[in-house]
Amino acid sequence: CLPPHLAHLLAARRLTTAKDVLSLPEVELMSLLDAGLATARDAVCRVSEFACPPCQTALALLEERVRLGGGGRLATTLCGLDEALGGGIPLGKLTEVVGPSGIGKTQFCLKLALLATLPECYGGLNGRVVYIDTESKFSSRRMIEIGQKSFPQIFRQEGLAQKMAGRILVMRPASLSDFTKSLEQMKVTLLQNDVKLLIVDSVAAFMSSENERGTTGFTQHPLRWALSFLKSIAELTRIPVVVSNQVRSQSNDDGYHYSFEVKRRGDGDGAERLESHLVAALGIQWAHAVTIRLVFESHSGQRFIKVAKSPMSPAVAFPFIVESSGITLLNDEGIDVSGPEITSIRCQGTIHIVDTY
Repeated sequence: CLPPHLAHLLAARRLTTAKDVLSLPEVELMSLLDAGLATARDAVCRVSEFACPPCQTALALLEERVRLGGGGRLATTLCGLDEALGGGIPLGKLTEVVGPSGIGKTQFCLKLALLATLPECYGGLNGRVVYIDTESKFSSRRMIEIGQKSFPQIFRQEGLAQKMAGRILVMRPASLSDFTKSLEQMKVTLLQNDVKLLIVDSVAAFMSSENERGTTGFTQHPLRWALSFLKSIAELTRIPVVVSNQVRSQSNDDGYHYSFEVKRRGDGDGAERLESHLVAALGIQWAHAVTIRLVFESHSGQRFIKVAKSPMSPAVAFPFIVESSGITLLNDEGIDVSGPEITSIRCQGTIHIVDTY
């Protein structure tokens, strides 16, 4: 798209890419082109104009998103949660499910895997699913049970349960190196098998306590690489990537909470120090990277799904139970969450602070 005389001049000097032109100082570019400052600056301006990404309006971005997939969501069939998330789990983004062991994270992942395989007329994505099961918690029998109880009208059809189960590719890496190799092969697998959902349950399974405790250094390299790779997979393939995350204990020897959460002993009337608490594994770096964070917690004899981080919805919590049909919300209105509760995990009546982000 450059003017012919300028295109020939650059080609004659073997300046064939935008990088070749834009990385040169003006004086050196003048020398190569055997031209004055005005010609060199004109070359830089014209190459920059065509090479730089164009600006887009908010309307254009909205229209493109609608064109690519009607808003780009995988509905969870939990009406209140779907409404809070703008339709469900977003496509092309990284969504994290974090909470204590046994709270219902894997049940949630199994339901999502099933939904992604369903035909579009039933609210599914009509595709395959890659389920990386790092803790050997995946259960085909449980997933089929969820399908039969949630969609009896569908699963009455002969052979449909087997067809849905056949669309889910389960990978069980035995070590961190196996997990890394699985991710390296993932882009080809996703494109060749028409995969519409990637689940990693859980991403923290192979991280040692030393890795979780540190935030920099060599021990964090596998985590940084996996994080970057998962985000690139989501953006490249435009599919939802869902990862479950564990929680870890943090004793009072690890330090005090931030001043706005809990005051130090002796700093004021009624100030107290929490003796122990849990935090989301993988630390602040991971928390910054995920687009959606769903916290699964329990207190006062009730379990809750809390939207703790989302660019499109306020913080809200939904009480739920786990039934034969999977996770069921007790109401769709939700409970508004504010203050320190947004970044906290509660478990059996005790507040446990999440790593802030």
